[in-house]
Amino acid sequence: MQRYFIEGPVPENRIVTITGDDAKHIAKVMRQEPGDRLIIVSEGKAFLSTILKAEFDVDVEVEEEFQTDVEMPKRVAIACGLPKGDKLELIAQKATELGMHALIPFAAERSIVKWDGSKSEKKRARLQKIAKEAAEQSHRTHIPEIHNTHTFKQLMETAKSFDAVVVAYEEEAREQSRTRFAETLKSLYDKDSILFVFGPEGGISDTEVALLKESGALFTSLGPRILRTETAPLYALSAMSYEFE
Repeated sequence: MQRYFIEGPVPENRIVTITGDDAKHIAKVMRQEPGDRLIIVSEGKAFLSTILKAEFDVDVEVEEEFQTDVEMPKRVAIACGLPKGDKLELIAQKATELGMHALIPFAAERSIVKWDGSKSEKKRARLQKIAKEAAEQSHRTHIPEIHNTHTFKQLMETAKSFDAVVVAYEEEAREQSRTRFAETLKSLYDKDSILFVFGPEGGISDTEVALLKESGALFTSLGPRILRTETAPLYALSAMSYEFE
């Protein structure tokens, strides 16, 4: 059954009007009609609903709550150094399917691409749309928030609001006595919010490593192989799902 997110709470009259691309998808793509059913998601709750009108806009009557437990038990945010091409779009889509709570792109010292103000907002809006569609497809009750691009200094400030910060550091993979990712995960059972930091293609710089270590971040290997910047976050989320779900 298709699901669609709405902003804000369900109104008292239980009637919701869906507009824009979602309305077009319901009426033109799915060809749903009055009487057909779908799921409305509002403020983290899913509701069985019935279509009342499906024209330019779609009116829906929200009915009983649809009990579902689909969210990761940990609030996991992914901070990615700006990568090249459309890699961040892949991360936004797949990480949403895997349970990511938020995505924070940041301008790392070794990031090749640079996003100015107008480009950053356009990119953020595009990534937010991808995350919304992925959340609907994977039957989630939360759309990951795509943050505006952070400087590294802003990332360090944001990191203070998390219970734990974990850095995937490729140099750890080269060490014989590296910290196994399984051990890192077992140390997070008492943490509710976790920020994972991944570098761009060139990795995290020595300066950034020093500042993260000074702040108390945990450094870990994701195994003996060096993963691409778009692969590492998906590996980490998959391992977290195995450990905690």
